Amino acid sequence: MEEHRRRYYLDKIGIQTWVTRTASPESPSAGLTGEDVPLHAEHDEPVDTAPVKDFRGSLDELRNEVASCTLCALHQGRTQTVFGTGSPDADWLIVGEAPGFEEDRKGEPFVGRAGQLLTKMLRAIGLERDEVFIANILKCRPPDNRDPQPGEIEHCIPYLAQQIGLIQPKIILAMGRIAAQTLLDSPSALGRLRGTEHHYADTGIPVVATYHPAYLLRSPQQKRSAWEDLQFAVRVRESSS
Repeated sequence: MEEHRRRYYLDKIGIQTWVTRTASPESPSAGLTGEDVPLHAEHDEPVDTAPVKDFRGSLDELRNEVASCTLCALHQGRTQTVFGTGSPDADWLIVGEAPGFEEDRKGEPFVGRAGQLLTKMLRAIGLERDEVFIANILKCRPPDNRDPQPGEIEHCIPYLAQQIGLIQPKIILAMGRIAAQTLLDSPSALGRLRGTEHHYADTGIPVVATYHPAYLLRSPQQKRSAWEDLQFAVRVRESSS
């Protein structure tokens, strides 16, 4: 992408200068924020996130299976499931936390202000939304947009594992602490997961963790760090080609 276009998108995100520093994890002594609270902090047993057996159907068939899911109580309050959108042949898989009000209403992930910011973040690294695949850990909206509960994740994560198996992305970008902790089966704070190349289960697919766009809207001072994460993810993707 031409440099002036990059600068344009960075300006739209809220970053005024070109940043070339390599992303690095936050200092262990740094204060924890809402993005840093370990998902499993109040639970003795971690959620089982091991991939299920390869799904033999198509992505559309899996979408239909998800649409009829009643494995947990979240189905009782949903308008519709939010399976995911984008290219079935995408190299980049973007994974968020769970649908919110607008996502539940429209049936698509990352809409509204957070979705607009995600679009700008992707364009800053030369990607359009229809080139990637965007999904969430949960396919149904939790009440009042609360954090997903471990039991809900345990029921829903096999669907994401099947999506990963069908799409076969070259890199996964985990947006937010819940997505990162779940995909990596780790209780570590997001600040300690950022800036490092991880891998999804035993697939060898690189995973890079960064902040959720909704968090960046609340904490715009972290946008520069998120840009560093995106640059790091691009380098990881290029090195895995």
